[in-house]
Amino acid sequence: MRRLNLTTKLPLLIPNNSIATHFFTTTGAAAATTITITTTTTKPFNLKECKSISNAKLLHQQILVRGELKDMPIDIISMYISVDAPIYALTILERLQPSSSIVYWWNALIKRDLQLGFLDNAFNLYSRMKRLGWTADHFTYPFVLKACGEIPSFRRGTIVHAVICYNGFESNVFVCNSLVAMYARCGALEEARKMFDEISQRDITDRVSWNSIVKAYMQSGDSYEALELFVRMTKDFKLRPDAVSLVSIFPAFASSKALIHGKEAHGFAVRSGLFGDVFVGNAVIDMYAKCGMMGEANKVLELMEVKDVVTWNAMVTGYSQSGSFKDALLLFEKMKEERIELNVVTWSAVIAGFAQRGHGCEALDVFRQMQISGSAPNVVTLVSLLSGCASMGALLQGKETHCYAIKSILNREGGDHGEDLMVINALIDMYAKCRNAKDARALFESLTPRDRNVVTWTVMIGGYAQHGDANDAMKLFSEMIQEYSIPNAFTISCVLMACARLAALRCGKQIHVYVIRNRYESSMLFVANCLIDMYSKCGDVDAARNIFDKMKERNDVSWTSLMTGYGMHGRGEEALEVFDGMRKAGMVPDGITFIVVLYACSHSGMVDRGINYFNSMRKDFGVVPEVEHYACMVDVLGRAGRLNEAVELIKGMPMEPSQIVWVALLSACRMHSNIELGEFAANKLSEMDSENDGSYTLLSNIYAEAGRWKDVARIRSLMKKTGIKKRPGCSWVEGKKGSTSFFVGDRSHPQSEVIYEVLANLILRIKAIGYVPKKCFALHDVDDEEKGDLLLEHSEKLALAYGILTSSPGAPIRITKNLRVCGDCHSAISFISKIVDHEIIVRDSSRFHHFKKGSCSCRGYW
Repeated sequence: MRRLNLTTKLPLLIPNNSIATHFFTTTGAAAATTITITTTTTKPFNLKECKSISNAKLLHQQILVRGELKDMPIDIISMYISVDAPIYALTILERLQPSSSIVYWWNALIKRDLQLGFLDNAFNLYSRMKRLGWTADHFTYPFVLKACGEIPSFRRGTIVHAVICYNGFESNVFVCNSLVAMYARCGALEEARKMFDEISQRDITDRVSWNSIVKAYMQSGDSYEALELFVRMTKDFKLRPDAVSLVSIFPAFASSKALIHGKEAHGFAVRSGLFGDVFVGNAVIDMYAKCGMMGEANKVLELMEVKDVVTWNAMVTGYSQSGSFKDALLLFEKMKEERIELNVVTWSAVIAGFAQRGHGCEALDVFRQMQISGSAPNVVTLVSLLSGCASMGALLQGKETHCYAIKSILNREGGDHGEDLMVINALIDMYAKCRNAKDARALFESLTPRDRNVVTWTVMIGGYAQHGDANDAMKLFSEMIQEYSIPNAFTISCVLMACARLAALRCGKQIHVYVIRNRYESSMLFVANCLIDMYSKCGDVDAARNIFDKMKERNDVSWTSLMTGYGMHGRGEEALEVFDGMRKAGMVPDGITFIVVLYACSHSGMVDRGINYFNSMRKDFGVVPEVEHYACMVDVLGRAGRLNEAVELIKGMPMEPSQIVWVALLSACRMHSNIELGEFAANKLSEMDSENDGSYTLLSNIYAEAGRWKDVARIRSLMKKTGIKKRPGCSWVEGKKGSTSFFVGDRSHPQSEVIYEVLANLILRIKAIGYVPKKCFALHDVDDEEKGDLLLEHSEKLALAYGILTSSPGAPIRITKNLRVCGDCHSAISFISKIVDHEIIVRDSSRFHHFKKGSCSCRGYW
């Protein structure tokens, strides 16, 4: 008899954890083979030690062979879950009879899908479980509700809520807390609050309930209500915050600038030992940073024993947003030196910091470093980079970023629509600010009205208002309202800016009514400042003052806007009264404030006061005069005819005079007919390669007034050779149905013949009372009679004639000109205001002129 071991030939029939003796017997050559298997001992299956799916399947087969499956289904399910084979676990689970003790494994499978982000699978497992007759327990519902919230699916969540109530779990605190969180994640804040109030009334809330509702309000952006709830939780209900509570509430302290509450919470975190949690420490740093307390944030950083990349990012972002960009860069460089991980948040914070300060080149350089490091940019990075391109007008780099966005973000399968829209909005803004309105509009039109959000409309309207056609901005705003899109405060400010550019007072008033009707209280300061600016630039500075007086809160922009308005209208005394009021209110004047003050002095002939303010800037206010302040002072002195003093001031400048300084001097020379000094200023501008048509026009005017027509021709020939075109004079007058525009010599209007007849009649009438045409302003070498005809064709005169023709008796006539009003037109309109019953308000490129009863508000300082 020979003994053979056949174990290896029967792997599916003989388990490898048994010890057996095998005999092989033969009788004769053709004898039958007999196999005898004798099991001497049997070891139990050790499913917990299984490490792979293949081993799990082998053990499963062995259990089936031995007929022991009915005794070990839970062990097998557990084994399959442990080796990450949920499909096999589910197959066994579905064949079991529903039992409350086994529902745990359904929960385990749902939890697994939830943790892996398979949210639809998690909900489908729950639905499958219900169809098979299983009853969910208080552990199942929190998992399912979390899946509904993170999908998010309000509809599915409400269905689960109904089942919860039907099965009697509406009083379970864990389930109720999950309902609050689910509604919050779905953006249904009202339902979340109702659920929270219900469980509060039943007195089953706990710390998790409060954390959930506080977080809900934070996610919705209502930090004030989040703060109130947190205070109620700690004071009225005596619940001690945990780490989750603090991490949720610190952003509320930051956004509402509730620094005292933030410090109290910081103290509590230290006393309770929660400060050691890195998430709490990061939240504290972020809170101090957003409150502008970078010194305190740095102290917290030094005290933290455990730091992660979020800690450093919070500091870099804090320094960047608080204006301490040098510190942000130093910290950024320190992170690189110490080889601290630089993630996308770090890079994006630095790029955003450069972009916000208009340093587009530096932002692009950091982006290149980021790419070299291998860190992939996200949506925030690209939006910040596009902002940098917009700030420097870098159209080429903006287009390159557009190409990158198409390849990496836009049009991805399964991409996030919200993220795509953020990038498209940033692209529209970039193209608009780079003065490429065509491409900006093409991107805007590529979105259906349903896909556009308020930011999409706002960046397009703002682009037109600032860098394109303000008329297009107003048309687009009208379209937005018709599409039932609700504008925000930024949209309102952009369209008010368009109204201001066009001096469209009627439209500005309509938008003011819209603001009042729709109660923009939360941003009233921002909008009110824009209303002050709009009314000032539309010629109604008294309405601007009325807005200012009714403001409950004012900032430096409020005061400066009103001062600018008074200065534009030649009401210098009132401008300086506002300046005094600003100082009494505790506002600290800065460089911009003093530009406005000097501008007001210049346009009101207050030379000595202007000199005093200029001299006191550094001494009394610590403001170092910049080139713009010197330009203002040259204008102050030049308008008053003190040209020698203006030249001496320029010679004593601590920096090189810029174009605006020489233009101010040239303008004064034009006013006072100083040919020699005018030529000197014009030569300085030529050395700077100035392409400003205004400077050539001013010099040409000086020569024309002196009768030096050869020099006039030489200047015009020079302009032609260098490709500099003189902007044509254009004036528009506001009527009942909008604005009507006129160019010099314009005869395109349907009522053109009547307009010229009205104007000719007006000129005859004012000549009878002393008007003498200033023919030096007809810049052509022609006879005096022809010069008179040319003066008659000036755009502001045509606009005035049309205004008189179409306006109601006594109504103000508002005219806007793109260039400075000419001396002859100024004289003619002064005389016309004597013979018509209208106040004539003319806004030119420099200031406002209010003509009434033969005099002008500028008093010759224009």
